[in-house]
Amino acid sequence: MAIPVVDPARYDQQLAAKRQLIEQAFARFSPPRLEVFASPPTHFRQRCEFRIWHEGDDLFYAMFERDPDAPDKKRVVRLDDYPVASQPINALMPRLLDAIRENAHLRRKLFQVEFLTTLSGEALITLIYHRPLDEAWEAEAHRLQDVLGAMIIGRARKQRRVLARDHVWERLEVEDRAFLYQQVENSFTQPNAEVCRSMLRWAREVTRHSQSGDLVELYCGNGNFTVALAENFRRVLATEISRTSVASAQRNLEANGIENAVIGRMSAEEFSLALTGEKGGRRVTAWALDDYDFTTVLVDPPRAGLDEASCRQLSDYRRIVYISCNPETLADNLARLTETHDMTHFALFDQFPWTDHCECGVVLDRRD
Repeated sequence: MAIPVVDPARYDQQLAAKRQLIEQAFARFSPPRLEVFASPPTHFRQRCEFRIWHEGDDLFYAMFERDPDAPDKKRVVRLDDYPVASQPINALMPRLLDAIRENAHLRRKLFQVEFLTTLSGEALITLIYHRPLDEAWEAEAHRLQDVLGAMIIGRARKQRRVLARDHVWERLEVEDRAFLYQQVENSFTQPNAEVCRSMLRWAREVTRHSQSGDLVELYCGNGNFTVALAENFRRVLATEISRTSVASAQRNLEANGIENAVIGRMSAEEFSLALTGEKGGRRVTAWALDDYDFTTVLVDPPRAGLDEASCRQLSDYRRIVYISCNPETLADNLARLTETHDMTHFALFDQFPWTDHCECGVVLDRRD
């Protein structure tokens, strides 16, 4: 892994290179014009994790990258700041080290720190140790929490001490709406909040006139898209396998006053079987699947993309909204999906500037 080299003056150049790469990779599908959504060139990541490196009396944040003199090894890179991290993270980084450097209870065998911040101003810091956490640690951690004005969680083997709460609340302004999201420590959330706003705005626009039909969503996470898209559909049924994410998604529906969406805990593969009647059970019965008219399916799969069976089932829907974090597996899936559907919208979201990573959004409409 290479640590990103941030050069704001070159941002437009690196984004243009990504655009060219994506346009070339998908040219065989004759896509529509690529919409490109830029990121802030610096301070765009709302969550980061760092190793803590101890050298004598000193300690510092560290990441690792391949050693050019020994490609099979990694070298430690000291970080006194991190330009890709949010401004609140950069402000907290030196203050945290200053507070714990001379404090044996907080410093001893601390090996990793995780930061989670929001555009709405909340911050949560997780301190991870190679030792049990005792009452002395907790007393000092409470004082640290007051000094930093940030919530603290301590982790160690088979231990998790939450001093205030285990989540932050994000507020994302999208178009003329404000959406609230509970984001739980140590679970997946979109790291680039500004690009996430662009993704939600794009998804709302491409599904704007869908109120006569229902949406089924796979891999819904904490309800990131569910919350923003619910008003565009008559009803929404969203599924996710992570217990933590399902609980968070349900809280997010409540926080936003959404009453036409249901979150179900089930893997995408199992849910596909439920839709075809090959899987039953109390949960499936409670969803009353026959009452839905699913005209649109939204998928946001992991990097591995969709398997053949999932692609085959997606082909039954009138409209497919596909959010992808891996252009290679997206292209593989499109080879199957474009047998029945045409690409009508195509977007590039620069979720991770200064890396080769590209996030894409595609809308496919079924041919008559």
